[in-house]
Amino acid sequence: MATAEQIKTLIRSHFSEESERFFTAALQVAAHEARQGHSALAHEIKSLVDKARQTQKQRLLKFPPELNGLLLTEEPEAHQENLILGAERKERVRRILHEYKQRNTLKEHSLSHRRKILLSGPPGTGKTLTASVLAFELRLPLRTIQVDRLVTKFMGETAAKLRQIFDIIRENPGVYLFDEFDAIGGDRGRDNDVGEMRRVLNSFLQFIEAESSDNLIVAATNNDSLLDKALFRRFDDVIYYALPDAGERQQLMRNLLALFTNKRFPFANAAEEAKGLSHADIDHACRNAMKEAVLSGKKTVELATLKTFLSERNQAYGGR
Repeated sequence: MATAEQIKTLIRSHFSEESERFFTAALQVAAHEARQGHSALAHEIKSLVDKARQTQKQRLLKFPPELNGLLLTEEPEAHQENLILGAERKERVRRILHEYKQRNTLKEHSLSHRRKILLSGPPGTGKTLTASVLAFELRLPLRTIQVDRLVTKFMGETAAKLRQIFDIIRENPGVYLFDEFDAIGGDRGRDNDVGEMRRVLNSFLQFIEAESSDNLIVAATNNDSLLDKALFRRFDDVIYYALPDAGERQQLMRNLLALFTNKRFPFANAAEEAKGLSHADIDHACRNAMKEAVLSGKKTVELATLKTFLSERNQAYGGR
């Protein structure tokens, strides 16, 4: 039977509408019952809590139907250790996490944490993964705005959807990733620009300037040279990504192939074969090599097999 203190906590949290505190108390009751040998009851309580949490999440995430397919929500599982970046970029990410966790302390001194981040660099170098890591480490959902699908041919519709998205950002906790950001952030001075896109960019500049929630807004672009210069001052931090160097290539392979290699595996040799490839390319090649080992009944990945898949990825870019 639940303790008197647990029952009181349940009642208080219910009437004060503190749902997370209520769920925590209910799980404590489940743990107490499990210790008493009432495993069936403990399992039932936990199932009820999980179902209630899922229902609450779905209710909170009821977005306007016109945003269906434009705003995707996920619960990422990417740890900070999954980021294979240079020391300077790692420190920049660590700083964002630290400031978010200490945001109330900063507010006491009329300061705000880094909330608006621009990530720029070649495809597959870890920009989207960085957003996933930020969300995971801060225990927030990752909400991705498909910018390329946001732009429509109807005058005023794109800006209207942008307004709806920023309304959602204001009301719903999360890390918001504007992927393929240059689709709306293009330089307004370009000769091939059209009036509608200038209006969309102006709207974005106004919305992001006015946005003041605690949520993180992350914009990712493969080419910052396409972006309008007025955007840069709207971001609290701009982080540039690059293809992995030899050390980063080795570390990435060690992480991915940890269960499929031994201490004698020549990672330096494999890293040389991966020169010029992105993090995502190396990830693909390593996973293909692991699948080949599993399907061949082998316990470890062979260097020749890994080199073959790395070479295939290189050939996809014309053998660069």
